[in-house]
Amino acid sequence: MESQAMEYKERGNRRFEDGDYKGAEKCYTEAIVRDPSNHIFFTNRAFARIKLSSWAGVIDDCEKTIELCPQSMKAYYYLAQAQVELNRPNEALNSALKAYEICVNVGSPSMGYVSALVLRIKKELWDHRERGRIREQNELLAEMIDRLERARDAQTAVAREKLGRGEKPRSGVEEEIKIIQEISQRKIDELQRVFALAHPNNLKKREVPDWIIDNISFSVMHDPVVTKTGQSYDRSSIMEHIRRSKTDPLTREPLYESELRPNLALKQACGAFLEENGWAVDW
Repeated sequence: MESQAMEYKERGNRRFEDGDYKGAEKCYTEAIVRDPSNHIFFTNRAFARIKLSSWAGVIDDCEKTIELCPQSMKAYYYLAQAQVELNRPNEALNSALKAYEICVNVGSPSMGYVSALVLRIKKELWDHRERGRIREQNELLAEMIDRLERARDAQTAVAREKLGRGEKPRSGVEEEIKIIQEISQRKIDELQRVFALAHPNNLKKREVPDWIIDNISFSVMHDPVVTKTGQSYDRSSIMEHIRRSKTDPLTREPLYESELRPNLALKQACGAFLEENGWAVDW
């Protein structure tokens, strides 16, 4: 049975590479039926389901994976993505941070991707709080945003119906939905900007302080570490740099992972800044 399971897994991998995510999902399911103890089959199916936007299924697979392999970084990473899509950002942040913790412990090269997801979720949480603040301050703005969001959701539903009727391929529908969401968000952002201009007391000059910026990736840091020269970098970017050259970015002297130390004070300051200024993630 195990050999048959592996055969179905390989078939699923080939179909996934060909972009046949539904076929891949079916193959991974057949592998699971023949060997439900192999956690890799569940993470593979979860990834296929991410491509299919089958978020409830992703969560089921990830939870089963974690039951079989509690230190599966992929399971927590995929789980966080599904939770974000289902508008469960607090749970998503916990999952993403767990995935990041596992990355740090094993020195995974995927640390940069997971770090980016952590920042994205923090921005989602800030956006949620910001929308609530704005709605409380201005009922008219809230009503207009609600109308834009309802229009976006209606257009998205129409696009998904095209897929269901076979009028448009999945890739075309996904692209159409992406465009709908981008246009809607631009309208909401512009609406909020106009209302802010009408209320100067609510308008702040948005500036990102230099101390929060990583000097390798030029992105906002979320887990800063300090080198022996006293320079701080985001852990994901300096680890990737060390994997490539094993030298200090500034001095070019030898630098090893074991010489990095957490900058706890800076990490706390970065977290506090992002909590109040989630927009900075897209700086």
